[in-house]
Amino acid sequence: MTIKEDISVMVIHILVADDDSHIRELLRYHLQLEGYAVFEAADGEEASACLEREQIHLAVVDIMMPNKNGYQLCEEIRRDYDFPVILLTAKDQLIDKERGFAVGTDDYVTKPFEPKELLFRIKALLRRYQMVSADKIQIHDTVIDRKSYEIYGHGKVLMLPMKEFELLSQLASYPDRTFTRDELIRLIWGSDFDGDDRTVDVHIKRLRERFADRSEDFTIRTVRGVGYKLEVKAK
Repeated sequence: MTIKEDISVMVIHILVADDDSHIRELLRYHLQLEGYAVFEAADGEEASACLEREQIHLAVVDIMMPNKNGYQLCEEIRRDYDFPVILLTAKDQLIDKERGFAVGTDDYVTKPFEPKELLFRIKALLRRYQMVSADKIQIHDTVIDRKSYEIYGHGKVLMLPMKEFELLSQLASYPDRTFTRDELIRLIWGSDFDGDDRTVDVHIKRLRERFADRSEDFTIRTVRGVGYKLEVKAK
């Protein structure tokens, strides 16, 4: 499930999964004020059932839930669906955040939180996911054409080796989402790849060198101890 429709004219469906009814009520109030349709789940199993019934465009998921915790739910979403996830949690330790990004979350908000800040993050994620089209990804002056396997911009046409192109396309499809090295190996090289994750590091280094002259469009960041993400520069 991807966000293919124009989010400016559709009703966005947001799943709020949290066993705290007060948190759900708070989020429902603020999200509905912004025009979002809100679906609620008191635990991970309810959230999974909701995903099967409804078309969800973004999920706000608490980590400490009964029956199925937020990490497990996030893994399920990342495996079976294609929409942004925000983990909502009282845990503020680096190791917990690392685990959250490792299972595929797009963002991480620590309780207590300001509802307005969460709304800003939701809007930013929806904009980023909308950037992805079926055939082309545009990041300012750089256009990645997934049909022709060419990259246009700055008066040049660039052809990359296939794995470098696929790696860049994967990162550019989800700006600001952190991918672990293992995820990238599985997505680009396949689950039967018998090399190690240093292969990812080598290809990232080559991409950085090739696009050093386009640093005003985007940059590929290292997330220490986790993996990589592509950041779009503000203009």
